[in-house]
Amino acid sequence: MPDQLGTRPPLAGKVILVVGASAGIGADTARVLASDGAALMLVARSEGPLAALADELRSAGHEVAHSTGDVAHARDVASFVRGTVERFGRLDGAFNNAAMTQAGRLDQVPEAEFDRIMAVNVKGTWLCIREEVRVMEEQGSGAIVNMSSIGGLRGSSGMGAYQASKHAVIGLTRTAAHDFGPLGIRVNVIAPGPTETPMLAATRAAIPGGVEARIAATPLRKVGTGAEVGAAASFLLSDRASHVSGVVLPVDGGFSA
Repeated sequence: MPDQLGTRPPLAGKVILVVGASAGIGADTARVLASDGAALMLVARSEGPLAALADELRSAGHEVAHSTGDVAHARDVASFVRGTVERFGRLDGAFNNAAMTQAGRLDQVPEAEFDRIMAVNVKGTWLCIREEVRVMEEQGSGAIVNMSSIGGLRGSSGMGAYQASKHAVIGLTRTAAHDFGPLGIRVNVIAPGPTETPMLAATRAAIPGGVEARIAATPLRKVGTGAEVGAAASFLLSDRASHVSGVVLPVDGGFSA
């Protein structure tokens, strides 16, 4: 979509890494970013859905590459960040979206599940930031958008480990904005409300009535879409947000207002 302030798409000429791109918000955001002119490196653990999305976008005329990796492993993260630079020559932006969810009272969460949630959602975000910044510092510029949740802004019953991890992502983002702003790197975080994704379907099954109650408490009275989250990410990754850093942007239909 062309920039309202000009004729060029708002992300034209930019190389953006999309982590956690194979489905849901990640895949929908990749579609938005490609439509807005970015060249993309798509990353996820599952090759099949990732390759299908890359083929879809290439068929539509977009410049896209893809790579598999697990964000909980430092070697994988270093590899796909390095692969982005090798393929495209630079890294202008990153959308760190890889995450897993959980349901159940805090005292009933198995230790192994808690550890995995923290490894993916928190350590994985940190590893991505670390490797992305190493490239962006050399360039003297860059923009990073991390994925939290409105569950990272408040508490509720039944998803405590997940919510703790999303609070941590907001803390990482705010610190990163301070650490890397002097290097010309902006770091922001999006906090979506309920969004139509496979993860939301799992939440509906695990917490009957929970999603419906959240919608009833949302001023716009609806669930969001991945494309709506993608539009917010596109703005934060673009030069239109050149003086925006350290922001937590809810995309939640007004729920957190």
